[in-house]
Amino acid sequence: MRLQVDGPEIWLKLENLQPIGSFKIRGAVNAIRQAPRAATARGVVTASAGNMAQGVAWAARELGVPATIVVPEHAPQTKLGAIERLGGRVVKVPYEEWWQAIVDSHYEGADGLFVHPVQDEAVMAGNGTIGLELAEQLPDLDTVLIPWGGGGLFTGIASALAARHPQVRAYAVEPDTGAPLAATLTAGEPTAVDYTPSFVDGAGSRALLPAMWARARDLLAGSVAVSVEETAAAVRLLAVRARVVAEGAGALAVAAATTGRVSGDRIVCIISGGNIDASRLAAILRGETPA
Repeated sequence: MRLQVDGPEIWLKLENLQPIGSFKIRGAVNAIRQAPRAATARGVVTASAGNMAQGVAWAARELGVPATIVVPEHAPQTKLGAIERLGGRVVKVPYEEWWQAIVDSHYEGADGLFVHPVQDEAVMAGNGTIGLELAEQLPDLDTVLIPWGGGGLFTGIASALAARHPQVRAYAVEPDTGAPLAATLTAGEPTAVDYTPSFVDGAGSRALLPAMWARARDLLAGSVAVSVEETAAAVRLLAVRARVVAEGAGALAVAAATTGRVSGDRIVCIISGGNIDASRLAAILRGETPA
């Protein structure tokens, strides 16, 4: 879908229209379907702010096994409600404990196969199908903007495009409330940053996962950090101009494209998800930036 704005051509890859409202279903289903049946017999586990959680819960329900989802305390109610409707068991923990589960690929007391939301190779391969679709649907694109949470979406898409169309430049986009990739590219080495939770709950963190930095660095054309105000404006623009509902992380790429942070004649923005609380969306449409 093309976004009608002045300047370069901006195209939208609408992953918010997936059955769970997010691209995460691609990687979650791919990883769980590929796992040996014995590995998933006791269930599946993940640590997620909400979208990977829904993907894992969806795949677990399809398989007929329980799903345990470890979420940070600030996870939005819209996503928590969706997890529970899909049959997932939600375990709320402080942010530090949640992040440690991601680092360790394990959460004590949760039984089953741990499906890492970012650095599981089968998850990244599932994400890479987006890049393959772009190569078929828009072969003359020159730039793609991809939200960066942990790097799994970026690495999957950029790897697929590098194989099919190596001339395409892939940029990662983070909220400036937690932009370790931008800090790392500036410093030349992995660099931790201060992290402040915001309505952009599906992206941003305090540090890079070392394995993801190793995978992504040669694929990166650069990175962009955008403010929460710019992101809210992008959510509003998508709703008003394109009738597209995007969550905060889903609007990051549009925020980068429409503020002139990257160059290109034909830019694709990955709208990674649309799971936003109704109250936050209403505030944004009133011209506000949610707390």
